[in-house]
Amino acid sequence: MAKTIKLKKGYDIKVLGTPEAKIAATHHPNTYAIKPTDFIGIAPIPKLLVEVGTHVKAGEPIFFNKKTPDVLYVSPVSGILSEIRRGPKRSIAEVVIKADAKVQFKSLGMMRISSASRNDIIKHMLATGCWPFLRQRPFNVIADPTKTPKNIFISCFDTSPLGSDYNFSLKGLVAEFQAGLDVLAKLTDGKVYLGLDGNNTPCDTFEKAKNVEKVSFKGMHPAGCVGVQIHHIAPISVGDIVWTINPNDVVALGRVFNMGKYDTQRVIATGGPCVKNPAYYRTYLGASIDGLFKNNLTQDHVRFISGNILTGSKITKTGFINFYDYSVSVLEEGDEYEMFGWLMPSYARPSVSRTFTSFLTPKKQYNVNTNTHGESRAFAITGVYEKVTPMDILPMQLLKAVLARDFELMEGLGLYEVVEEDLALCEFVCPSKVDVQEILREGMTYVIEQG
Repeated sequence: MAKTIKLKKGYDIKVLGTPEAKIAATHHPNTYAIKPTDFIGIAPIPKLLVEVGTHVKAGEPIFFNKKTPDVLYVSPVSGILSEIRRGPKRSIAEVVIKADAKVQFKSLGMMRISSASRNDIIKHMLATGCWPFLRQRPFNVIADPTKTPKNIFISCFDTSPLGSDYNFSLKGLVAEFQAGLDVLAKLTDGKVYLGLDGNNTPCDTFEKAKNVEKVSFKGMHPAGCVGVQIHHIAPISVGDIVWTINPNDVVALGRVFNMGKYDTQRVIATGGPCVKNPAYYRTYLGASIDGLFKNNLTQDHVRFISGNILTGSKITKTGFINFYDYSVSVLEEGDEYEMFGWLMPSYARPSVSRTFTSFLTPKKQYNVNTNTHGESRAFAITGVYEKVTPMDILPMQLLKAVLARDFELMEGLGLYEVVEEDLALCEFVCPSKVDVQEILREGMTYVIEQG
């Protein structure tokens, strides 16, 4: 029986448009993309292995980072490599693939997991393009294959607003998930931990999982963030390295070893106040959202977000879902000026402040937009960050240490334990409108550069 940890701090942002637990259709757009910008620490101009006009199969290498040439980034589908889209200073923003009508898979060869050594597993993961699924704490960078992690952590539920319900999207994938877990168990001398939703009954995929340590979490967001779970199970100390992986990618990893193909088919959530029929769609990694919301929006003046509304990235109406995202959120673009918004009673919206009546109806869902309701202000000490952070750290002091570039203070205040998603809620509740996630990433980048 799984151990249960109850978290008292946090806040659930209730937003209209929660996806209904049904698969509406299969979404197979004309184009897919793999984006170097999705991977922290990769060079802005990675080394391309194929040219525009080349036909590639799913699982065929597209590029690699010059600093880590063994880690390959591969095509999620088959088709013609149609375009290399550039960003600032000729950096590569997107490698676009015009997809075949039916996905063709490169034959990768199967491997008997039980008899394979750790080195065999690593070599196969590197060669087949699976390695980028693994991310390393501290700093959430791509895992270093030359290191051995203390433990590996998998959060099997998402508490973020409009996040995907993994109990629904991964139901029935017992064999693939277990194969992925068996692979992961070979990579660490410690344990593979599954963080389960203590507020709901796990689906068969998680319930039947073996060769893992299960821990249930009860609480509000960010209880589903893997960093919060690591903090309460086995905190990261100076010098420690742990790896994390999303359960969707555990399934993809299992398919590579059991089926011999790089099959990234997944079920993604679509939701938000502007979506008429929020639901789930079956697609592949890196899919364009072109056509995904056809005749399914209440208005046109919207923002499309790859991921959830706290940590996701803005994309265009034909943009591509990010490598590590499993949902697409749609909100009204909040660019209208609110006359005397600081003085007059405003419309109902989720807030931790009792100046709004939302605290009287904690289960009510709200029609929100992207308006920040104010400009950046002085970084005032309010104590509100600590009320929504279920970790034994001081977020306000940590961020100020980052701004001061105080290396030792950053380290002492817990920089190694957190990444953007762990403190994203602080950005939502911040009365100073501080870009918490951006500051935190600046601090992590600074520490990495200092060696």
